[in-house]
Amino acid sequence: MPRPETPLLTVDVVIEKPDTGDGRIVLIERHHEPLGWALPGGFVDVGETVERAAMREVWEETGLDVRLVTLLGVYSDPRRDPRGHNVSVTYVGRAVGTPRAGDDAKAIQLADPAHPPPLAFDHGLILHDYLRWRDKGECAPVRPLPIPNNS
Repeated sequence: MPRPETPLLTVDVVIEKPDTGDGRIVLIERHHEPLGWALPGGFVDVGETVERAAMREVWEETGLDVRLVTLLGVYSDPRRDPRGHNVSVTYVGRAVGTPRAGDDAKAIQLADPAHPPPLAFDHGLILHDYLRWRDKGECAPVRPLPIPNNS
């Protein structure tokens, strides 16, 4: 049987900075297409867990050692990434220290998650879900897309 063609697996992390005390989160300015501000994250390597990938991507892009706090949600809308169908396993994490831009990050910004700059991908939706989690303790809702009628 041939191997199935499946979406690529990615991770994203909403990074809280308790040492700032102001509720801001870490955003990166993307160095590569699609350009814009985004949550730190990237592709999961073969043989790597999603948790390890999340911590690695945060380190590579921000220089921060992140502690993953919770799974916020899984984002799988085929339109979420203009490069193709990617599925993001998204965490909330906490880190202290001064972030620095590295790897795919051109710049770093600490941003109010309720009023972020224009964001790439579906990261605005992710921040909406993060605010609900922060305020009410609720994880991301299930958002099934309609199943196409093939008849």
